[in-house]
Amino acid sequence: MQLIHSIQSEWLKTRRSLAAWLVIIGGFFIPGLQLIGRCVHHQQLGARMDDPRYWETFAGNNWQIMSLFLLPMGVVLAASLITQLEYRNNTWKQVHTTPQAFSTIFVSKLSVILTMMLQFMLLFNLGMFLAGILPSLLFSDVDLPKEKFPLRFFWDTSYNFFICSLPVIALQYLISLQFRNFMIPLGLGLGLVIAALIGAEWKHGYWIPYAYTPYNFFIMRGIKMQATQAVNIHHWALGYTLVFIVLAYILYIFKRDKG
Repeated sequence: MQLIHSIQSEWLKTRRSLAAWLVIIGGFFIPGLQLIGRCVHHQQLGARMDDPRYWETFAGNNWQIMSLFLLPMGVVLAASLITQLEYRNNTWKQVHTTPQAFSTIFVSKLSVILTMMLQFMLLFNLGMFLAGILPSLLFSDVDLPKEKFPLRFFWDTSYNFFICSLPVIALQYLISLQFRNFMIPLGLGLGLVIAALIGAEWKHGYWIPYAYTPYNFFIMRGIKMQATQAVNIHHWALGYTLVFIVLAYILYIFKRDKG
């Protein structure tokens, strides 16, 4: 019960924060742009609606833009912002004087970040569905998609991207707990995202956990990469996540100055 109350308390802190808006705007940003473009050029949508793989193609177009840069960068920002709420308001000491264990505080903050990631996935999929079907409802010359909405495909795709995002969440959480200055975890995260994009074609690119969301997109599109053929990136993502979380917990528990 203490953990549940702690998670509720941490969740309340995120309300109306930049992190909360980041999830909402990030979830609808790419589908929103797609919807605007499809409405402007609705006369050209006729043939696309007849595509037997309409939804898979449309989801791939959305995930391409999201997975290569926006998703890992959004995770970097959100994970860093949640921790920085305490530093910015100078409330770490107040949190640590409350009658709750350090492990409870650690798990509750991490749980909020993971919940926000799930919220983002839900909003992004909802945005894709709306962007894919609204032109048919708004314009008489655009038919409904011939293909039935592939719920299992969208679920599996989101699940795989979620798994690939976990090591980024864990490492950013680790870094953010160690530094008071928000620019340090943000700068390190941005640097690792850029390094992942540069090293994506490297045969040992799977060593870079920030490259897993682009790699997952390449797998989704059937693009062969040396790194994705050498290992199972989803297993590596889970392994990295476990290592980073354990290390973050140890460093947090034994940190002399906790804020």
